[in-house]
Amino acid sequence: MRKLYVIGIGAGDPDQLTLQAVKALQQVDTFFVIGKGAEKQELADVRAAILAAHAGQPHRVLEIADPPRDRTVPGTDANAAYRSVVADWHERRAALLEQAFAGTEGVGGLLVWGDPALYDSTLRVVERVLERERIVFDYQVIPGITSVQALAAAHRMVLHEIGEPLHITTGRKLREEGLAAGQSTVVMLDGDCSFTEVPGDDVYIWWGAYVGMPDEVIVEGPLRVVEQRIVRRRAALRERKGWIMDIYRLSRGH
Repeated sequence: MRKLYVIGIGAGDPDQLTLQAVKALQQVDTFFVIGKGAEKQELADVRAAILAAHAGQPHRVLEIADPPRDRTVPGTDANAAYRSVVADWHERRAALLEQAFAGTEGVGGLLVWGDPALYDSTLRVVERVLERERIVFDYQVIPGITSVQALAAAHRMVLHEIGEPLHITTGRKLREEGLAAGQSTVVMLDGDCSFTEVPGDDVYIWWGAYVGMPDEVIVEGPLRVVEQRIVRRRAALRERKGWIMDIYRLSRGH
């Protein structure tokens, strides 16, 4: 039976790879990369550096063009429509991965930023490939350092208060549901600076862009004091680099 490794490679620092990840990289014959476009060439360069440093054996890198995703959410039930749109996107990704994997031999590998278990679709796509029953393989998941952990390290902080829970969510959910009461909240996948819509003068923010990478930028402070500074800095960084990856933690009564 063929083997596929799904390998978490951390938030951007090649030194964040675990020894388990390094060993898995060295077993792979073909790495499948779902391309994100030229504006993220910097991420492709980091990935190439990781392979150059740790995958010493002869290997191929096969790029798969990421199918376009419908960003509109039609209908009155926004959550159901969103899930339907994402499910369709996953199915098209699965078809492309299946075609690529079937056309190669040996061990396959998928490199995943952060950890495959946290706000990433790769494992769902791999399961869809298996469900299609056109190719048979086993797969192993290698955990990685997440941007959540990288943010905490950059700010030298514990993510939760003593004995309290930690809530991890998205910018879309923060806008819909507001800031959860009585617990720290980490927000990922926020392209709209949703923290500016959180009410109150008692909210503190720890923000980071490109965490774990050489040009990491962090800002912290009372939300009402630093929010516009973050908005401006984020816009300037995106303009300069052509892309932005950021994450933040919010807490009341800090």
